[in-house]
Amino acid sequence: MGSCDEKQYGVTKPISRAGPTVADLQRTKELEKFLVESGLYESEEEAAKRVEVLDRLGQVLKSWVKMLTHRKGYTDQMVEDANAVIFTFGSYRLGVHGPGADLDTLCIGPSYVNREEDFFFALHDILANMEEITELQPIPDAHVPVMKFKFDGISIDLLYASISCLVVRDDLDISDVTILQNIDEPTVRSLNGCRVADQILKLVPNAENFRTTLRCLKFWAKRRGVYSNVTGFLGGVNLALLVARVCQLYPNAAPSMLVSRFFRVYTQWRWPNPVMLCPIEENELGFSVWDPRKNPRDRTHHMPIITPAYPCMNSSYNVSTSTLRVMMEQFQYGNKICGEIELNKAQWTALCEPYAFFESYKNYLQVDIVAANVDDLRAWKGWVESRLRQLTLMIERDTSGKLQCHPYPYEYMDISRQCAHSAFFMGLQRKPGEVVQEGQQFDIRGTVDEFRHSVNMYMFWKPGMDIYVSHVRRRQIPSYVFPEGYKRSRQSRPTSQQDNPHKSSQEDEISGTEQCERNFKRKYFDMPGVKQEIVVKKQFSVPLDSLARSSLSQSSSGLSFDMHNSGQDVMERTKSPESDTECAPNSSVVTSLTSDGGCEDVGSTQMAVSVEDNKVVDGMIGGRFDDTACGIHSVAIAENEDARGNEALQNELQQQMEVLAFNSPNRMPGMVLCSKGSVDSCCAKTDHKEIEPLCNEERGESQ
Repeated sequence: MGSCDEKQYGVTKPISRAGPTVADLQRTKELEKFLVESGLYESEEEAAKRVEVLDRLGQVLKSWVKMLTHRKGYTDQMVEDANAVIFTFGSYRLGVHGPGADLDTLCIGPSYVNREEDFFFALHDILANMEEITELQPIPDAHVPVMKFKFDGISIDLLYASISCLVVRDDLDISDVTILQNIDEPTVRSLNGCRVADQILKLVPNAENFRTTLRCLKFWAKRRGVYSNVTGFLGGVNLALLVARVCQLYPNAAPSMLVSRFFRVYTQWRWPNPVMLCPIEENELGFSVWDPRKNPRDRTHHMPIITPAYPCMNSSYNVSTSTLRVMMEQFQYGNKICGEIELNKAQWTALCEPYAFFESYKNYLQVDIVAANVDDLRAWKGWVESRLRQLTLMIERDTSGKLQCHPYPYEYMDISRQCAHSAFFMGLQRKPGEVVQEGQQFDIRGTVDEFRHSVNMYMFWKPGMDIYVSHVRRRQIPSYVFPEGYKRSRQSRPTSQQDNPHKSSQEDEISGTEQCERNFKRKYFDMPGVKQEIVVKKQFSVPLDSLARSSLSQSSSGLSFDMHNSGQDVMERTKSPESDTECAPNSSVVTSLTSDGGCEDVGSTQMAVSVEDNKVVDGMIGGRFDDTACGIHSVAIAENEDARGNEALQNELQQQMEVLAFNSPNRMPGMVLCSKGSVDSCCAKTDHKEIEPLCNEERGESQ
């Protein structure tokens, strides 16, 4: 039977219908063994406990709704019929959760039980009085309002949706679009977590292959520091959609093949072309869908990954120029390692080696978060973490994209401090290829002040909650961020840039990711013939009173990065008036970033920074949306892997990803992203015949 008779998944024809070879099946077995040995599967006992906790939570929610029904004066029959149902979403619903993972849940209740008072107050009080409930944290002002807590040790994120019916049936079909009638936007977002998860599983050719591939790539993303939607990287939904699209493009591939193809496709994807699993659906309900043609804000999205359930949204709107750059570096790294695995030159462990973040930059921003106690810190930290992405965007904006940030999505704690403490870090570098002008300076003190002001608007602020932003250099990174409390010595600063064999030593300030990985392996792992050098550093310990006095808002100095050739590398410290302890992590220093990658202090002279409130950060993406199409075919990609390989795939992607869409049944116009970054309307310009020869080759391959 020819491939034309096979079911097509997705909005375009597949790249290849080829199935796995014997070698592919062997690599898949090795991959599955690696995932098991890495502890990515929960035990039967934990799985049974999750089911039990879900059942107990469901009973609590039903009792809560019945209590409210009685309290609001409804009839006895209404009280008897009153009901709430609980759904799961996220990794648990997709079947890729691991030990200790959060359990994402949604409670659906009747129209007369609201979120503001009944959920965040009445239910909160019930949960607060239960012995099984700990670490209860309501977040009503989140983009998707949520209540976080632990139920008998199981971490739960609970959402609430009130639908327009008086009685909620146990057999409620959440995929039915009529469930969205007469509800508000936050409720739509709450419902869509479950609806999107169900659609993903329906739109992939093989659910088990999808799960194995996604489990591997989640592990990779966490180890490489690019798994955090709130920070601007990939969250669980984003990654699931990217993996699902690769499954559609290679419908008969085994998991080992899909992991490799994931990196092969996305290293060559021409962002901001969107990733879509199905046509974008319009509906008479009138909710806004992702449409750069109609919504100017959608045109600024750097990495559109569109959800498949109505109303279709961009799940990766948090991605910035800087975080996209970091992810593209990691895609390149993954592509390189997978190529070596296919040649039997590397093992799956190499793909998921931890990223050497604190060895990758010479300059960092350290964000210290403190509170009076652990409970206050949990709430305060959650708020600050949700705003860190804004600091990245502000720095990009105020430096016209010339000072690049790499936010690291993991927190660190200094247990030697008397106060409850948490710290986050951002790597800093000037944009590769920027011409360095004598005396050029990036003063970000105003940027940091603006960020702190926005963070301090927290409506649940309590005394003791504070935040400190400071510049530290690599050698001054506090030792508590390293395993076992020690730091490794380091010679040169690696980060991303194109390989150039003719580079001078001075230009080699910004070296490749590959060099970073080699340095990381030398220092973090015992390798034959390589001696691991460990330098034990004194741990920073900052007293609480000193910390309180070093607030950035009260400091006369600031953060400034100067790009001229510097002399000596000197560090000015702010000391506590009552202690000789140096408070570098919490001091505000004026620092210059020199042309050779070093830095020096240049005093407290401040340069004015021009800020355009509505300026869109310009980065590595050339094209922007002036027009697009909804409910239509997306990017067409084709490849005959056996005959042409990676080089041909690159050429075909370059040509065919310029075509975003074809004519849709509702004849909405499409667009073409030209190689120069301009945008042309293509309502009826593109013909399937342009891609047909490549599809014919695929049919010959599958036959």
